[in-house]
Amino acid sequence: MGMTRMPRLHLMAAALVTLAAVHAQNLTGRWTGPATTADDGQEMTVALTQAADGRITGTIISPRTTDTITSGKLEGNHLTLEAERPGRGGGEPLKVTYTGVLENGKLSLTLPVVNFGGRGRGGRGPNNAGNPCETDGGRAAAAAPPPGRGRGNQQPQVLELTHVSTEVPPPPAPRPALVSLPMPEPVKANGLARTPPMGWNSWNKFRNQVSDKMIREMADAIVASGMRDAGYIYVNIDDTWEGAHRDAKGNITTNNKFPDMKALADYVHSKGLKLGIYSSPGPKTCAGYEGSYQHEAQDAKTWASWGIDYLKYDWCSASQVYDNTQATMAAAYAKMGNALLHSGRHIVFSLCQYGNLDVGEWGARVGGNLWRTTGDISDRWQSMDHIGFDLQPGREKYAAPGHWNDPDMLEIGNGGMTDEEYQQHMSLWSLLSAPLLAGNDIRDMSPAIKAILMNKEAIAIDQDPLGKQAVRVAKTETSEVWSKPLEDGGVAVGLFNRGCNSAKVTARWSDVGVSGSRAVRDLWAHKDLGRMSGEFSADVPQHGVVLVKIAR
Repeated sequence: MGMTRMPRLHLMAAALVTLAAVHAQNLTGRWTGPATTADDGQEMTVALTQAADGRITGTIISPRTTDTITSGKLEGNHLTLEAERPGRGGGEPLKVTYTGVLENGKLSLTLPVVNFGGRGRGGRGPNNAGNPCETDGGRAAAAAPPPGRGRGNQQPQVLELTHVSTEVPPPPAPRPALVSLPMPEPVKANGLARTPPMGWNSWNKFRNQVSDKMIREMADAIVASGMRDAGYIYVNIDDTWEGAHRDAKGNITTNNKFPDMKALADYVHSKGLKLGIYSSPGPKTCAGYEGSYQHEAQDAKTWASWGIDYLKYDWCSASQVYDNTQATMAAAYAKMGNALLHSGRHIVFSLCQYGNLDVGEWGARVGGNLWRTTGDISDRWQSMDHIGFDLQPGREKYAAPGHWNDPDMLEIGNGGMTDEEYQQHMSLWSLLSAPLLAGNDIRDMSPAIKAILMNKEAIAIDQDPLGKQAVRVAKTETSEVWSKPLEDGGVAVGLFNRGCNSAKVTARWSDVGVSGSRAVRDLWAHKDLGRMSGEFSADVPQHGVVLVKIAR
């Protein structure tokens, strides 16, 4: 009898130990921690309710989305959470899985890797497929984009969260009704950007790795390389500089990558350069950092006090608070246009809303100096080709001194295209009177890339004071001719080959708007070609360009 009781007692004790362990690891409450390992500018919150039978429900609130937990289980110290994420554009919910490990009162949470097809911010970028003239040659792997949001081939991210509350979390608040606004009164022009802005932006190459140290080094490199003297003046910090919270007075703050923004601005200014920054009219930026919603005037004054000279204002989460009408979008941008105008400092205003709702019709009205015309560019010839050749015709009527169409930043030097393709990129952007914002590592440029970015004759076309944007005057299946009138009475002409083989391309005087005998100069060969009548022809390599100036 005594021997029989002993195993039973052991079993009862083991069960009590198991129950105690489960109770000790009850997950109910809020778990919070940094949402990125790059900086301390974001927070992740996991709000859980664990029922007596072990069932787990709740929400996972990241800087960019709120996922609803549909089921969860805890086995030992291993946690699995199945969740649903709102579908893009109102589509079907996306099912995602989080896994975690409980250890020493901490939850190490592994985030799901979600591939949205490599699209850029706003989900409106062009197809990022490789070069159609390349079978492989190893370039696709060599030119893979660096890690960052909206890109494929990401590694799972692991975050460490702390159990900050054991109370049963309330259900998430319902999303408020979208705000509708009337078309705003015109914002007074700020008188800036009489020629397209030139400079450098951090996003294309570095994404969330941008820091104070990097910006200082880039400013030094812009001066040392000769880029400043070539006209590249703005050093622009893109997303991920912001702090996780505003201060007690509601002021925007910086994260640990940028300890003193005013000191950084002073350093950049000491180099004869200007400093740019990034925000959103929504509550969060595209990367999930603090936006300017309901703090427009306050943020503008903060940036002015720091010494900021340029603002890129990205729609992002504004779609979660504003309705999708032209009047509302224009009014949201006009709020910041007016705020910058009254900030006490001259700040260039760059609108980034992917060309939606006919932005060219109202971009200048809201105080914009430039406005994006498309989704994000990528370092692939197809992306540049589609944005430049297919999506810009017809927009030339909106370009003028102080107000420019922006087909997105330059990818020159990031490794995904050939030098000929980068020449085509630089030539087309210059003819388009586009902002020239380099996006490569200025600290490490090959002589060929330097020569492309600092071709003073191409830059002169872009910066021509007349401020006219080129128009396409001739087109075949694989070639195009673009023509841009210049202040001195001459005409800049681009002969482009979009095909996979070398081709002869002809610019006819009747197409480009000139007549008689004209002197022609090749702006890449930096050579006078003599006088010609009626037309000019050139053999143009695959994905290449011949850029010429036809004299008055």
